Amino acid sequence: MMDQEADAFDLASSRLLADFKNLISDSEELLYAEPTATGEGFARARAKFQAILNRAKAALAIASQPVFDRTRQTAATANNYVNGNPWTAVGIAMSAGLLIGFLAARR
Repeated sequence: MMDQEADAFDLASSRLLADFKNLISDSEELLYAEPTATGEGFARARAKFQAILNRAKAALAIASQPVFDRTRQTAATANNYVNGNPWTAVGIAMSAGLLIGFLAARR
């Protein structure tokens, strides 16, 4: 399951990277063509730019979904553990606090 999520994330990331490269090149094209662009040419460039921006937003949403799902799953697991073992969780938190305090006091 992790491999499928990783593959989906890699695919979405590569699509997102390609869309961002296109977005940058189209932005440069729009920037350099702006002083000489007619109303129609500018509108065409703007529409192309908007389409690429929309694709990049969609790719970002697709790429981030597995991360959000995994985070929710991890939070639910941690919550269930803490609810089932409250004193163990308190002990772990206390130990971590003491360790951080000890390391901070050494400086």
